[in-house]
Formats: sequence, structure tokens, C-alpha cells
Amino acid sequence: MNVGIISHNNKKELIENFCIAYKKILGKHTLYATGVTGRRIEEATNLKVNKFLPGSVGGDRQFMEMIEDNRMDMVIFFYNPSMAATEKPDIYAMMNLCDAYCIPMATNIATAEALIMGLEHGDLEWRAH
Repeated sequence: MNVGIISHNNKKELIENFCIAYKKILGKHTLYATGVTGRRIEEATNLKVNKFLPGSVGGDRQFMEMIEDNRMDMVIFFYNPSMAATEKPDIYAMMNLCDAYCIPMATNIATAEALIMGLEHGDLEWRAH
């Protein structure tokens, strides 16, 4: 399955630790991430990550295009909830797209862990049909 991973700057260490903890599960799937997040995940885990541009220079748009093409099966987006609403249109746009295409999306560690365990147990296999 295609798993998209993205994080705001102040959540990079959290996403790295998440990927380290679930490396065995993530390693069974195709990973996609924006540039900096993808590089940091690769360095921390040695997993192969298909990297888009950095989010600030078009990577968010590339990520969303893959969602629009219904080629993403799950999204993990650790964002900074304390940012002003005007500074985080990327999270709202991505949530809307995921909802439109019935793509499960986690925006925090608790939901991400639930999704990753579901992924491991085959609960998201309906996406492959």
C-alpha cells in the first residue's frame, strides 16, 4: 500500500521516532514524503522513501496530486496545531482531499498508531480493490 508521511518542522523528530518504532510495518509498504521529512525518515530508519519536493516549494502540492489521483492509501500528517489557521491551509486541503477519496488520515501520534496497526492487520486492504 502507498503510505504518505508529512510533518511540520516542529514535528520532524516525532515523525522520525514514529517511523523508527514502526519500521518493520512501514518497510512492507511504499512510502512517500515531502523532501525534508522523507530524507530524515530515510536517515533514521534506512527505509526507502519516495520523496517529493520540500513542502514549502511544491512538495505539498505533489503530495495532494497523488491523493487526487487516488494513488495514496493512507496519510500520516503530524502538524503543528498551534499555528494560526491562515498558516496551515495545507492541512485543511489535505484533510478535504482525503475525505473526498476515503483515504484514512492521521494527524496525531495516537491516531497514527491506530492506523499503522490496522495497516499491519490488513484492515486497509479494501483500498487495494
